[in-house]
Amino acid sequence: MTDFPGSPDSAARERDAAESASAFAHPAVAPDRTAAYGDHPDQVVDFYAPRDGRTGAPLVVLLHGGAWRSPYDRAHVSPLADFLARRGFAVANVEYRRGGDDIPRQRDGAEPGAGSVGPVAGRWPETFDDVAAALDAMPALASRELPGADVRRIVVSGHSAGGHLALWAAARHVLPEGSPWRLPAPPSLRGVVALAPIADFATAVGLGVCGGAVTQLLGGDAGAALGGDAVAVERAAHADPGVLLPTGIATAIVHGVEDIVVPPAVSEAYVDAAARSGETVGLTLLGGVGHFPLIDPSADACAVVAEELAQLAW
Repeated sequence: MTDFPGSPDSAARERDAAESASAFAHPAVAPDRTAAYGDHPDQVVDFYAPRDGRTGAPLVVLLHGGAWRSPYDRAHVSPLADFLARRGFAVANVEYRRGGDDIPRQRDGAEPGAGSVGPVAGRWPETFDDVAAALDAMPALASRELPGADVRRIVVSGHSAGGHLALWAAARHVLPEGSPWRLPAPPSLRGVVALAPIADFATAVGLGVCGGAVTQLLGGDAGAALGGDAVAVERAAHADPGVLLPTGIATAIVHGVEDIVVPPAVSEAYVDAAARSGETVGLTLLGGVGHFPLIDPSADACAVVAEELAQLAW
């Protein structure tokens, strides 16, 4: 396991590059149907029907990762959506608004101070507006677009930044009073399966995950610690899964031990926070696995993901 904080060694970087190349080598898989949940071009959901034609299939709502940044959209997890559809799930692959303006930032995995230019992480409040709207609309949309799906059995899943959004979507009923996304009661979910999620903001900021993505998402200074920016601190109370506990929603996390993009310590911090709140969160740590095999249909880790989803869905 790579030690954090610190710079990953060359072998870890080579493994990560190979895993990333494999995950992104799969061609995008066209959906069976696409539906809008709002007026913006990014407010759409791609639906994949179970490939065996079954009815009453549980619905996996999939939220893609990419550090909440615009270059990464739902297409890169469409092979995972198809993989799950071949395993008998109905799948809803959600798009949402992400950050897009170029700003100076630290290159992912670079030594501190190694600057580059790239898209900012996330849009406040639009990223959260969209995830909330998509989840609220999902039962009606899925019933219309995938009549074979059982919308009484919805599991939310997401990878990396999408894993953060999946955990957040399940915690909207414990948001602070007055939050525009707060629900009056727990959402009707069978559970959450978060894949290498950015689950605990303080830990992620301390480790410099994704070049300051968390503080960018929250509107703070990407180079500042979370506690040093008043805007980021205020917004974190509405956005950080690590403080939105307990949820009462069955939650499982899958994380690669060799992940140098979102180190496992981020998930471990969330699990510890959940335990302190009186809640048990399942954590499956996969040895010899980094960040990207969890969404790579050609990797064994993807079968583990499908099994975790099945445990909650059926």
